Amino acid sequence: MSAAVRTVRAAGGGRSVCVQWEDGSESSYPSVWLRDSCQCPLCFLPSAGARRLRLEDLDVDIVAKQVALADSKKISITWPDEHTSEYEAEWLKKRCFSEEARAEMRVDLFLPEHQYWGSDLQLPKIPFEEIMYNDESAYRWLCTLKKVGIVLLTGAATGQGELIRLGHRIGFLRLTFYGPTWQVQDKADANNVAYTTERLSFHTDYPALQHPPGVQFLHCIKQTAAGGESEVVDGFHVCNKLKKQNPEAYQILSSTAVDYTDVGVDYCDFAVHSKQRIIDTDSRGQAIRINFNNATRDTVFDIPAEKVRPFYAALKEFNDLLNSAEHKFIFKMKPGDVLTFDNWRVLHGRQGYPSCPEVTRHLEGLRNDLHPGQVRSFCPALLTLPPQL
Repeated sequence: MSAAVRTVRAAGGGRSVCVQWEDGSESSYPSVWLRDSCQCPLCFLPSAGARRLRLEDLDVDIVAKQVALADSKKISITWPDEHTSEYEAEWLKKRCFSEEARAEMRVDLFLPEHQYWGSDLQLPKIPFEEIMYNDESAYRWLCTLKKVGIVLLTGAATGQGELIRLGHRIGFLRLTFYGPTWQVQDKADANNVAYTTERLSFHTDYPALQHPPGVQFLHCIKQTAAGGESEVVDGFHVCNKLKKQNPEAYQILSSTAVDYTDVGVDYCDFAVHSKQRIIDTDSRGQAIRINFNNATRDTVFDIPAEKVRPFYAALKEFNDLLNSAEHKFIFKMKPGDVLTFDNWRVLHGRQGYPSCPEVTRHLEGLRNDLHPGQVRSFCPALLTLPPQL
């Protein structure tokens, strides 16, 4: 795409500016947005990448007084108060308001592409030490984690502390009331259902927090001989199925605020409560986060009585889809495996295993957040590589 300007003119009485590009395409920019986005040192702080212009100083009815083409790579606008703004052609074209340009920007900023899967999942795998010492491998891991939602790292040492290394490799650790890391094993007087040998149903972690962790790492240190298989399901894929199969159920789960609670003592005393929709959606109705943990769903339910049964019916249908053979993927982690997954998208569970006096199964867990900017900035020189394993 050419970012050279052929002509520029004011339109609509100066309320917008029309740019014709050398490739023959045109872009129209509202004047209020152009004034708000002025890049001069008075209006923008480049060292922080932040706007200096205060909203109270912005005239929403502003018009361009004079528009000029400085050269094919830059346009200049003079405003009624004689303030002058200059805009680089490449900067402007990336911010074109056409649907095509906005879609391209969404891809650049948010890496929204998803590869959906069910029981046919080909679980992506990569050696743990490659992630730790090879930037190209780390970049591919993060891109695949964003796209597929799950990656298995293999060959880590079978002792505590490996997840701390991994967490620091990509950023910072997410501290919760269970500590920077936590130990998943059978415990007496367990303060979490995960700390038993029981089967764990599909769930996302910590919807009781206002902002649940974005990604989760589980490191297998010791594995039981019988049982203990891991189960995962692509929540976004199941949401798409539910939306098509029963739009009313999807609407109920994406609009009803559900109470969650978690109270206890671990890393510290805690008592947290939140309201979450089972399915969080964007402005287009597409699922962007699943908030479902049946164990911590509160008995408090702040909705009218007549809406209770329809909610349960919708949730039961969603849960049935999660557990259907065509959607869930079952595997058994080996000591040294590190399962990394998107906690907003992938629901995980565990099959039960025999209880013994000694610890027979031990996973260490860590929660983190993964933003698209972390993926892009992690290794800028590798951005031209295909973002998959």
